Formats: sequence, structure tokens, C-alpha cells
Amino acid sequence: MLKDFDIDDPKNNKAMAHVRALLEYLGDDPDREGLKETPARVLAAMQEHFSGYREDPKEHLLKTFEEVCGYDEVVLVSDIDLHSHCEHHMVPFVGKAHIAYIPDGRVVGLSKLARVVEGYSNRLQVQEKLTMQIAHAIEEVLKPAGVAVIIQCQHFCMCHRGVHKPNAWTTTSKLTGAFLNNPSSRSELFQLIEMNKQVS
Repeated sequence: MLKDFDIDDPKNNKAMAHVRALLEYLGDDPDREGLKETPARVLAAMQEHFSGYREDPKEHLLKTFEEVCGYDEVVLVSDIDLHSHCEHHMVPFVGKAHIAYIPDGRVVGLSKLARVVEGYSNRLQVQEKLTMQIAHAIEEVLKPAGVAVIIQCQHFCMCHRGVHKPNAWTTTSKLTGAFLNNPSSRSELFQLIEMNKQVS
């Protein structure tokens, strides 16, 4: 990763100076052997962790397919690995996302749903906002009969600091259209998610 990092860029130099200051604040010596390249490594890692700021995740949904023989039932991609960073403490939260929608004449490539999750996750986030952003993107671009986004995560700011509850999970959801208004569609969604868990 460092080979692609421009160490001479003035903006990078300024940011690396801040990392050095943090290392000193922690009580360590940024000039010792093990830390000399740490500021550059931290910035290179942050460029990867927060790459979502350099893209519009909605663009992944623009290419769709209409030759689906009128398919209008639930499309579910479950257990999408999710890695993000809490905007309050800048520490990770990790877990799974379950994304479903009911097509209205067109579908999107399945991997594109995971790309949308990735795009919004690679930013400073709170789980509630992340859930809404994913749902709104799918609803706005695909205009389906219903969208469901369910996210389950462990937050390091709660597991490994503060209250130190390492077994705590946070679940958020956003349901629209048929998933919100039709009990049978909502029941089918939860049955499919549970069935996928049993298979795995």
C-alpha cells in the first residue's frame, strides 16, 4: 500500500505531522525505528478505510436488467460482511448486512448491493445513518416495490472501551414499501434470513 502513497504531497505531509503529534501525545517516540513509517502507514490505511468519500455508492445501482421474465418477488443478499468506523471514536464496528428488495420490472447485479454497503461503510459512520443511506440509495435508484436493510454489528467503542460489553450486538433496520405495509412480505423476508443462517 505504501508504494502508492505520495509521501511528498504537502497535504499528506501535513496529515502525517498530526499522526506524529498523536504518537508523542501517547507518550511514544515517533522517531524510533518501529514508528518511523507509522504516519505514512496510518494515512495509507485511512485512504483505504475511508475510500467511500471518493465515490457515490448510488452509481453501482445504475446498470440494471429487465429480462427477468417479470420476476417480482423478494431478492435477498444476506450476511454481507460489513466493516466501518464509528464517527464518535473513530474505532471499528463490524458485522453483517442483509439487503432485500422487491423488483418493479428491473433488477441489479447482486454484487452491486454489496458494493453499496461497502461504499457507505467506508466512511465515518453511525449504524443508524448507514442503514438509512443504504436503503435510500436502493429506493431512489431502483424504485422497487419495497426495500429492507437490516444491519447487525459489534461496536468496538462499546466492546473494548467504555462499558466493555464484548458480547453486545446492535441491530438496525429500515423497511419501505411492501416490507413495511405487507405483513406477508415482511414475514417472508425474516424467514429467508433465518433460513440462510441455518444453511450456513
